[in-house]
Amino acid sequence: MKRLSLLAIILFIPVLIRAQVNRARLDSLFNYLSVNDLAAGSMAISQNGKVIYQRSFGKDQAPHTEYRIGSITKVFTAVLTYQLIEAKRLSLTDKLNLFFPDLPNADKITIAELLGHRSGLANFTNNTNFDTWKEQPKTHGELLEMIKKQTPDFEPDAKADYNNSNYLLLGYIIEKIYGKPYKTIVTEKIINTLALKQTYYGEKAGFANGEAISYKYSDSNWQADKAVYLDDFGGAGALISTPKDLCVFITALFNGKLISPASLAIMKTMRDGYGKGLFPYGNQDHPGFGHNGKTEGFGSSLQYYPQNGLAIAYCTNGEVFPKSRILDHIFKACFNMADTLETFKTITLGSAQLQNDTGTYSASSGMQVTTRLKNGQLILSAKGKDFILTPISVNEFWNKPFGFFFYFDEQGKHLLLQDVDDVYALRRP
Repeated sequence: MKRLSLLAIILFIPVLIRAQVNRARLDSLFNYLSVNDLAAGSMAISQNGKVIYQRSFGKDQAPHTEYRIGSITKVFTAVLTYQLIEAKRLSLTDKLNLFFPDLPNADKITIAELLGHRSGLANFTNNTNFDTWKEQPKTHGELLEMIKKQTPDFEPDAKADYNNSNYLLLGYIIEKIYGKPYKTIVTEKIINTLALKQTYYGEKAGFANGEAISYKYSDSNWQADKAVYLDDFGGAGALISTPKDLCVFITALFNGKLISPASLAIMKTMRDGYGKGLFPYGNQDHPGFGHNGKTEGFGSSLQYYPQNGLAIAYCTNGEVFPKSRILDHIFKACFNMADTLETFKTITLGSAQLQNDTGTYSASSGMQVTTRLKNGQLILSAKGKDFILTPISVNEFWNKPFGFFFYFDEQGKHLLLQDVDDVYALRRP
């Protein structure tokens, strides 16, 4: 074997050590979240295929707990699609009408456009009274009819817009080509290949043994949430996994164990912020790729940073503090970047300072709230209900019983109301 020169070794070392994971900061983050009932879940970080950090936190969590990973399933579906393309059983330029000629614009929509969310097809979970049937099994025919009956959102390839229908259809196409159920294919081609011991297709009603139950936080308590019927989401969101298994999966993907480097390059080539199976993560100094997931009560994120061989997987079944902010803290801790963690300790503000944040705030959607002072406390009223706003910084407040966060600008003219990852922007005249 040829020996590396000293210069080669020196040049190679920074790539290996650039990700200096700040474990103490991660521990502090999850301690704060758990103690304050702000999140529940689990995460894992691996480097070069070895787990270097693992943590479970909050209500009823353990390293072996399995989570619904929502749209991270789409990465598995994309991999199965590229495997078919490499086997020359499918092409990026193939049209949807080869498989589903009755769908709108089927003669124009390509496999590439489905992968890149550029089909323009209507989302089968929108405008279909989803809340009334989300716990019930639906046939392929019924779900296809939901897409067929709706007017497309835009012409194929006119733009990119995230849409579950794209990957539901890719899953159905994969089934047609193999002549097998998606569950069987993803198990044979990915799960068994990588020996993912706690990853499987969710097809039963309710929660399976070992699977995390989803929670919503309301009135100072975690309350069990309902479970959608996962099989309805197929290749768009039906898989269950753990952070550790997800790290194994994405590391294998980037190490060429599932598809070729050429296919991976297509997956991660961005157009309008969308790849064909992956999304961009990180920053200019630390570029990464991955996918987030969300399904009733669950949130997840899977990221990979090729320069460092670093995989990050986060799964939650109880969300109060915005997941986006948690992920930002995790990213900064993984690269030991400057950061300030919220301690969620209350502070005292004077009446004159609080008075600056009182008035009537409105949003373009028609949403309206009012804020006022009462016994030295800032009170927000919405739809006849009062919420006490407890200050945790000069401009940031929260309502602990319901987990809402509120951000006023320095002049008190603008208010951001944050409910997990839903943000409402309001302003005062």
